[in-house]
Order: sequence, then C-alpha cells, then structure tokens
Amino acid sequence: MFQALPRTGRRWALTGSVAAVAVAGLLLWWLLPLGDESPRGTVTFSTGTPTGVYQKYGTLLRSAVAKNMPELDIRLLNSDGSQENVERVATGQADFTFAAVDAVETYRLRNRPGASQLRGCARLYDDYVHLVVPRDSDVRSVADLKGRRVAVGQSGSGVRLVAEHVLKAAGVDPEKDITPLADGIGTMPGLLEQHRIDAFFWSGGLPTSAITQLSKRVAIRLVPIGADLVARLHAQGGASRYYRAAVMPADAYPEAEQGSAVPTVAVANLLVTRDDMDAGLTEQLTRAVIDSRDRIGAQVHAAQLVDLRTALYTDPLALHEGARRYYRSVKP
Repeated sequence: MFQALPRTGRRWALTGSVAAVAVAGLLLWWLLPLGDESPRGTVTFSTGTPTGVYQKYGTLLRSAVAKNMPELDIRLLNSDGSQENVERVATGQADFTFAAVDAVETYRLRNRPGASQLRGCARLYDDYVHLVVPRDSDVRSVADLKGRRVAVGQSGSGVRLVAEHVLKAAGVDPEKDITPLADGIGTMPGLLEQHRIDAFFWSGGLPTSAITQLSKRVAIRLVPIGADLVARLHAQGGASRYYRAAVMPADAYPEAEQGSAVPTVAVANLLVTRDDMDAGLTEQLTRAVIDSRDRIGAQVHAAQLVDLRTALYTDPLALHEGARRYYRSVKP
C-alpha cells in the first residue's frame, strides 16, 4: 500500500475513495514541493489494443512526457478500447485515457459508477468508421450486411458501440440479422484475409496501420456510410448525436480506395481523467499532449489534427481545472 513521503512545503498524496480502489498500486502518484516543476511518481494510462492508434499514441506520449517530466512514470495499460477506458478511469483503475465521446456519453447516460467524476482535458482527433470488405464483395451498403459474418469489435471497444448504432440506423439488427464476431483490429484483418468473415467494422484515426497493411496484402474496399445514415443516427438520440458526416480522403488507404474518397461517420476523441486528479499534474500532462503534437504526428498521423483552438471543447465532459489552467496560460 502506498505510503506518502513526509511533507515539505506543498505536497499531495492521492487519498480517499480512489486510493481504496488502487490497492494494486495503480493511481499512486504525488507531487514535489511547490517550486519543483516536475511531478514524480506513477500515473496509469489506459490505451487500447496493441495494434491500434490509442496504444501507439500512448507509447509516444509517454516518451514525450519523459523529456519534460523525467521523474513521472507513466504506466500504459492495453484495453479493448473506449468503453473499457472510460470505465477504468471512472472507477479508479486508471488515471488518464483516450476515449471517443460517444462512449463517454453512453457511460454517463447509463449513470455508471463514477460517471459524475469524469472530466475532459483535451479534444484530440476524430475517429473514422471503417467498414471493410473484400474488393469483389457484393456488399455496397451497410444494409447489405444482412446474413453476413461481421466482426463488430470487442465488447469493451468503441468499435462495438458505433457498429451497433450504425447497423441499427441501416435497419440491421446486430444480433439477429448478422453473425456478429467479437474480434478487434488485432484479428479482424486476418479473418477477412482467410475468408472467415465477410466484413469488419473499425473506428480509428487515419490511417490505421493494420488496415494499411491488409490493403497491401489483399484487395479490399471501404463501404460508404452516407449522409442518410448520419441523419438516422442523430434520430436515435443519446450518444448518437455526437456522430457526424465525414469523408475519408482518397490518400488515407490508396490501395483500398483507388483514388476515391469515401463518405463515412466520424466521432471525436477526448483525453479524459477524473475530477480528483491533481490540477498541477493535469495541467502539465495537457500541455505535453498539445506541445508534442507535431513530434507524435510524425508517426501517428491523427495526432497532427490536435488543434489548440478546439482542444478545450470537451463536451460532454466539463474541463478539468488543471486543463483549464493550461488553456488560460496559452490564451493570446
């Protein structure tokens, strides 16, 4: 169990209900006395699947943080994706995470444990919904998936959430009209390549390396998700109001798109924490995310889209006080 160092000046230790959850040693961090700029200790960051954008982003962010906060240890936890990430932060199993806003709002609307404690630090980049099929498939729309074997993402993933919403908007019952498989991006491409599934959904930043690699091995195609479906999504209400019409540029997956942009659905990602995270630490981590945009973006293209002008808009979550301090400090 964590035992705080003696206090000299201002020093904080994580206490209360969150510490009770953190018996395994997660979520245990503290700050140096006032005047020492670098936090020290350990924070836990829930990312995503090993081959997904969240995990790569988290790994590069940890390296960027190490340059300015060398005494802060960031421990990365793999996860199924957004839904699991939100639950981990809300219940004290992780300190920070990436999560799509539809997953955040769904957790809040269901009034799940710790939902009221969730806070936003930054709006990051958009996830784009991919519906991937073999190039010679006769699936031309989401409605054509009826009777097919479709990978819809793991149970704790954001992919599963958006896939179910998109299927229902197209009049497809995700439990009765298709044969759903609970696979993630680590196994979906191989299953399609082996003809064990007919299609798969993915929601992620552009480009997602697993799909890029698949497109170079086999002939695949991205099925359009048109504006008519976006209107039907919005009619569902709730978390579906955060989906918006978008276009995957033709150069996102050149082999798959063959010069044509693909209409689809996009949803924003947030950097998420809890209201009891120390304001100083949260301010510095938010700063690190924004400042490392170009460096991380050289390897994770989606990170280049983080924009200081829009980063503070973390609806449906209120800004954490530490993040608010950061945005005030850089306001022109």
